[in-house]
Amino acid sequence: MTNIYVGNLSFRATEDDLRNTFSAHGEVASVNIITDRETGRSRGFAFVEMPNSEEANSAIDAINGQEIAGRGVTVNEARPRAERPRGGGRQGDGRRSSYS
Repeated sequence: MTNIYVGNLSFRATEDDLRNTFSAHGEVASVNIITDRETGRSRGFAFVEMPNSEEANSAIDAINGQEIAGRGVTVNEARPRAERPRGGGRQGDGRRSSYS
């Protein structure tokens, strides 16, 4: 399974737009447009999963720089998500404020 990053995505782009664009190059397993948790609005990027790596590489080469929903997109193989420290702690110097 190849996970593909699609950046600079138009806020008007739909999952169907991406599925149709990528399926011209092979089987598409899933499409996930990343949205803001609070507003539900697209954050301007998405991930497309394709099971066949040759088809995925063909799609990356063909679609990178092309327009989807009126905007030129950046397409490349997604990198694994970097480990981020778990939150919950204080930020800053750790001193308590006088308002606590």
